[in-house]
Amino acid sequence: MFSILLLCTDRKDMYQTLTFYHSFFRWLVLASLVLAIYRGCAGLIKNAAFSRSDNLVRHWTATIAHIQLMIGITLYAQSPVIKYFWNNKSAALKNLDTTFFALIHLILMLTAIVLITIGSALAKRRTADKEKFRTMLTWFAFALLIILAAIPWPFSPLANRPYWR
Repeated sequence: MFSILLLCTDRKDMYQTLTFYHSFFRWLVLASLVLAIYRGCAGLIKNAAFSRSDNLVRHWTATIAHIQLMIGITLYAQSPVIKYFWNNKSAALKNLDTTFFALIHLILMLTAIVLITIGSALAKRRTADKEKFRTMLTWFAFALLIILAAIPWPFSPLANRPYWR
């Protein structure tokens, strides 16, 4: 994927490519979190063994979230909105859309990624299957709630963007 960025002829092409991948990976992050939360809940209810599949879901959920983080950080560094914010802080703070992307989105998404990382690491290290499911369910559910609040949905009063870019 990052090799595609090298083929971009100018910053505008790279910014649009990053925006597309960031939008695409949003859905992968959401789907993987929902699947991991479902597996955690189902495992707890059924008192099931934490299977290799459950462990793969845990691992890939964290991996997809980390890929999204890397795309997001790269996009943050290239974004004209962010550049405007840091060059004109006092004026930019009056604009909710700009403030959302420069600060709110960044802080909430970093927090969610930290929660996913901690939850994944703790679940991996638990010895009891029930505790693995409970840990994965709890940490990933909190992360999902934060992510849902921090996504610029088309209906969001903070900042809105289309479902696909």
